[in-house]
Amino acid sequence: MIFESHAHYDDKAFDGDREELLRRLRVNGISYVVNVSSDLSSVEATLSLADKYEYVFAAVGIHPSDTGELDEEKFGWLSRQCWRPKVVAVGEIGLDYHWDNVDRETQKKWFARQLALAKEMRFPVIIHSRDAAKDTLDVMRAEGQVPRRGVIHCFSYTKETAREFLDMDYLIGVGGVVTFPNAKKLRECVEYVPLNRILLETDCPYLAPVPYRGKRNCSAYLPYVVKEIARIKGISEEEVEAATERNAKRLFSTPCEYIFE
Repeated sequence: MIFESHAHYDDKAFDGDREELLRRLRVNGISYVVNVSSDLSSVEATLSLADKYEYVFAAVGIHPSDTGELDEEKFGWLSRQCWRPKVVAVGEIGLDYHWDNVDRETQKKWFARQLALAKEMRFPVIIHSRDAAKDTLDVMRAEGQVPRRGVIHCFSYTKETAREFLDMDYLIGVGGVVTFPNAKKLRECVEYVPLNRILLETDCPYLAPVPYRGKRNCSAYLPYVVKEIARIKGISEEEVEAATERNAKRLFSTPCEYIFE
């Protein structure tokens, strides 16, 4: 079975068939899904999905491109949502200098605050970092280690940068981009990163793998990612599925009543 570590099934792209897609996850070989919030409105939707489906869990956090909507009152509300059942991580949080929708100081402020929240809750973090490797690492180091670490989602840097995150005991999220013809740098990272430090993800509805590139992504397409990782590492697809599922269960398991089977 495949553990989907990063999805956005609350996105409007799924409004027409969300229930059918989620109902069929197990049939399509998906054991669990972590649905990841990105802004304040998506937090409640993500929590509702986790409440409705036994195999869907929630990550609560604000994407860097949406941190402009945060203030102390809203951050207080966000913090309280971390106590809701089936929340297993703080995310997605981080820095995005590609779009620069929010000024960088604001992004760094709320990245640091959400890292502190994860430390308080003893949750792992799901980190978004685009064109911002140095500042991402600087903020993470300044705030100190999150007790249960986390994952660098949709990894897009070199293997040398991957080493810096691995040295901090973080995992690397790999999705459909690894199947793209121009993804040489990511394939080099996948070859370099130990299998026990990789998570499978879609970031759906975005970044569908070949042969669905450009179309709406979903967890049912993860076998294409598995196949490419297996090819790169020269191992079986079954080994990739088993190892990445084990990695995700270890990262997201909590001492609460919701234990992955």
